Amino acid sequence: MANVGPLNERAQHLLRVLIDRYIEDGKPIGSRTLSREARLDLSPATIRNVMADLEDLGLIAAPHTSAGRVPTVKGYRFFVDTLLSLKPLDSHEVDSLQQRLSVGNNEQGLIASVSDMLSGITHLAGVVTMPRREANAWQHVEFLPLSDNRVLTVLVLNDQQVQNKIFTTDKAYSPAELQQAANYLNQTFSGKSFQQVRDQLLREMQDAKIRMDQMMLAAMEMAGKVCDEDKPYEEDYVLAGQTNLIGMAALSDMDRLRELFEAFNAKRDILHILDQSQRAEGVQIFIGEESGYRPLDECSVITSPYQVDGQVAGVLGVIGPTRMAYERVIPIVDITAKLLGAALNPRS
Repeated sequence: MANVGPLNERAQHLLRVLIDRYIEDGKPIGSRTLSREARLDLSPATIRNVMADLEDLGLIAAPHTSAGRVPTVKGYRFFVDTLLSLKPLDSHEVDSLQQRLSVGNNEQGLIASVSDMLSGITHLAGVVTMPRREANAWQHVEFLPLSDNRVLTVLVLNDQQVQNKIFTTDKAYSPAELQQAANYLNQTFSGKSFQQVRDQLLREMQDAKIRMDQMMLAAMEMAGKVCDEDKPYEEDYVLAGQTNLIGMAALSDMDRLRELFEAFNAKRDILHILDQSQRAEGVQIFIGEESGYRPLDECSVITSPYQVDGQVAGVLGVIGPTRMAYERVIPIVDITAKLLGAALNPRS
């Protein structure tokens, strides 16, 4: 929860009203509008003082083009964690969603259907990762040097499936260095799922204090390439409705929008965010720069893991501007994850 210190009931009410109104119409809220919407017997001076306090706390800010105020990321976080009243779907809406998922689709078709459904209901971008396959585990890898710092990777999965990929490294490695790296990786990761490999890589690569020799540097780079490249055996996601984000006032900066669409195409960093959600419990909400990924600085990502056979198999969610109807979107994401898990579970 946003660390804003004590906030009295009046200030909380005014903040809730300001954010609700801003989400509804997207216009900066002035003291006169806030006084009318709040329906409190307060003088304009009192309203302005409370708004000044909220601004000092970093919960609202004044756009340079307007005398009104808009929520900040910190303000949205406090709103979501403390002030939000969710609007659960009624039984008719849940039944409608369930019927849309009961159509006889195969797994790929079901995932695509859920992504489309999330997008259609929320008018945002819907995203669903493919169910994780623990069977796709690392069995053996070989690296063969090519010209111009290119390396051919031959990866064997534990179902004897062989995947080949050519990628470019940061420096030229000799055949002996590549062999050493392959030996280390096979010894370290053989039999582990790609989720386990990715988690271990993140831990080791983020530990800046450890001193790596040349073999370890080569091994880490090779492993990073194997796990991060967009491969058929790696978890992937289905994205729908990204065009819903075009034309939204909150995402009107074309350079930012271009960065966002490039991120959708690259997939790697979006997958990293979804990975975080897959390892957490329940609905996760990343607001603005909380995602740690610049193209999403003006966006919120709401996700929830879904389960198959009692185990987390993937994650789904929506991506949209920070100015979104959280009270409506959060329950949609939550119930859709439960319905998808039920649809994917084998029927007795």
